Amino acid sequence: METALDIVSWVLLVTGSVFAMIGGLGLIRLPDVYTRMHGAGITDTMGAGLILAGLMVQGGFSQVTVKLILILIFLLYTSPTSTYALANAAFHRGQKPLLGKPGHGKEDDQPSKP
Repeated sequence: METALDIVSWVLLVTGSVFAMIGGLGLIRLPDVYTRMHGAGITDTMGAGLILAGLMVQGGFSQVTVKLILILIFLLYTSPTSTYALANAAFHRGQKPLLGKPGHGKEDDQPSKP
């Protein structure tokens, strides 16, 4: 039984680490502020949640697990809230979202008038 718990724990830890690394890569590769926040916010929450779940499996039923659950609940509330606040601040500062490739916006899709 202990081996099965170790396998489940390591799968959760590795999967969470992969999500965190994908989020870091998204911060580098995505084109504008809004897509970067979206990529980082989702993978940050999922990655940290899976890592915490893996640690909970390793911790068993103890006071450590209760603390990790409280950290997870706090993370699930604060990460989306902070992403929203950051996007709202960027929008109010005048940062426009990128709606396609530069030079290929909606105004370029209009047929030319003869």
